[in-house]
Amino acid sequence: MLYYVLMLSAAAVVLLASDVRSESGRWAAFFLLSAATGGVARLWLQSPLPHVWFETAQMINQTVTPYGVLVFSLVYAGGATAALTKRRRLKGWLLLPPAAMLGYALLRGDLEPNYPLMLIWAAPYYLTACVLLIASYLRETDRRMRRGRLITVVITVPTLLAVVAFIHVAKAIWPDFDFFGYISAFFVYSFAIALLCVFVYGVLGVKVRVESDSLAGAMKAAGMGTSLLNHTIKNEVGKIAISVENLRGAPEGSGTDEQLAVIERAAAHLMEMAGRIHSRTRDFAWNPARCDPASLMREAMAPLRERFARQGVTVVEAYDETEPLFADPVHLREAIGNVLANAADAMEAGGALETQIRRDRRDIVLSVRDNGAGMPSELLDRVWEPFYSTKQGKGNYGLGLSYVHQVLRKCGGRAEIDSKPGAGTVVRLRIPRSRKMKEGAGP
Repeated sequence: MLYYVLMLSAAAVVLLASDVRSESGRWAAFFLLSAATGGVARLWLQSPLPHVWFETAQMINQTVTPYGVLVFSLVYAGGATAALTKRRRLKGWLLLPPAAMLGYALLRGDLEPNYPLMLIWAAPYYLTACVLLIASYLRETDRRMRRGRLITVVITVPTLLAVVAFIHVAKAIWPDFDFFGYISAFFVYSFAIALLCVFVYGVLGVKVRVESDSLAGAMKAAGMGTSLLNHTIKNEVGKIAISVENLRGAPEGSGTDEQLAVIERAAAHLMEMAGRIHSRTRDFAWNPARCDPASLMREAMAPLRERFARQGVTVVEAYDETEPLFADPVHLREAIGNVLANAADAMEAGGALETQIRRDRRDIVLSVRDNGAGMPSELLDRVWEPFYSTKQGKGNYGLGLSYVHQVLRKCGGRAEIDSKPGAGTVVRLRIPRSRKMKEGAGP
């Protein structure tokens, strides 16, 4: 019994420690802790403590856990993009049945759960949670996110269905049925699958990486900070070099002001980035503000227009009217610039580039599509990894898309990529709408 409590409590602590700012992680930890009270109740039943302690823990377990599970599923299925006001209101309404049941139990002075009554509201809570989790997996289009959602379904849905069958249905029919052994077996199953996946794929944002040499790990972290700064310097110096080359070949008074403005912006951006990126052992500085996505896209495009023209790349821009984003404009502009630079690298012999900004029900989507060589599917899962690059050469540190991934996580959104050999590549930056984010908020 003690192992059961420790297992669920440890899982909750790990989720909170990995990213306390993740709302889905917080709610997952909440329902795991409330589920652990079932084991606490059994321990108290076998102890010399007053019987009311057992009844209280059991009532909390049976009423709070279904609420926590359902709210977790709502948050997880909706991601960081659901309307916060509506979500808060829904959480309040969903709290009414468990609160009413607790109140009724206190009024009648009997804390023994009324299982036929719980079958009416708690079982639908669990079943709805299962439907939401499965639907979130089926609806997901991003390969990496889809795999994560499938893992969550495999871990949680069988156990939730077992809770409905062995607790709510069985106890409503056979009041003396002892469900705890069956439920414990399913929780052990969930814990074992989660423990396996946390080392291989990651679960709810938690992934364990075994580092054989702590010094080597520290050196790699420090090296990444330096490489990330070098990557930024390379990009900005390249923009400055292109503008200087354009100035040398331009007649006096013909567009020199625009080229000088590019140099000025690149130099200012370089200084700001150098001041903000302390090292990869720490998180980079994040200073969110309201910013216009179309303006950021145009600013990121400006220093690359000459390069696209010289390479014979046609550029089509389509920017819908959207509400402002709440993000760090320096880092988001740099992330967009990295995606555009990758598109330029993919079309050195010419091609077509399409940049688009649109909004859907949840996100503002910034997309960059090129018709370059494209990539095979087996490489797509690795493109976000630090130091991984499909390009060869001294200037390629393999950090551009890794940085993009980190920036989008800071925005509370995500980056997606689709690519096929010979068909080009499209990168989508999905950023939540109407989100009042704190620094570094994540899904």
